[in-house]
Amino acid sequence: MRYRQVLLCGVALALSLGLVGAHAEVPSAPAAWRTRIMALGAEHFGSPAWGYSHSQRDYGLARRLAAADHVSLDDDVLFAAAQLHDMAAFAPWRDEKQDHSDVAADLVGAILAETDFPMAKLEAVRAAVRTHMYYRDPVGPEARYLHDADALDWLGAVGAARMIALADPKGGAPTGPATIKMIEKNLAAVPSRVVTPAGQALVAGRVAETQAFLAQLRGETDDLATF
Repeated sequence: MRYRQVLLCGVALALSLGLVGAHAEVPSAPAAWRTRIMALGAEHFGSPAWGYSHSQRDYGLARRLAAADHVSLDDDVLFAAAQLHDMAAFAPWRDEKQDHSDVAADLVGAILAETDFPMAKLEAVRAAVRTHMYYRDPVGPEARYLHDADALDWLGAVGAARMIALADPKGGAPTGPATIKMIEKNLAAVPSRVVTPAGQALVAGRVAETQAFLAQLRGETDDLATF
């Protein structure tokens, strides 16, 4: 059942990215390693802020940005890095003493080695994972476009939704107002870190979207006093 669910997700993702036409013949299954790591993410990466759905958005947006810039990417490298870049945000891989990007970069080899992934591409996957956060400096096309897709996912409506989803429903940390501070921090820090032409072209729109949301929210909550 899980295999079928992941397969259907893969087909839906391909359709959404325009990789196959709505009436085109769809392959019976993705590469086995892709199915394996998608199943891993679907099972373990549950956070609405940086879980399975975030990985799918990063993969899709990275592809669209590269296409807009007429840059060719190694899709094996991009797919593996996009699916696994935040794995160290989750147990049992999380290490509170290290940046999750570095931990994940060190772990992806063991994950991929258990599949039929073309291991000659492993170092490119590690590089993309290690530099996916906006405060890192990516080198190489897959790393640059994953970095920008991930950065843009901190902004706009989706960025706001991700942060608010972190609020503790029991009133602990982070509180609702604290998540708004997180959105404001991202708004200040992220835009200047987008490095690709296509990514930069999207920044202004997402910044404006975030600013409009924050202004509306403050107006409707007595400057967050009732949020």
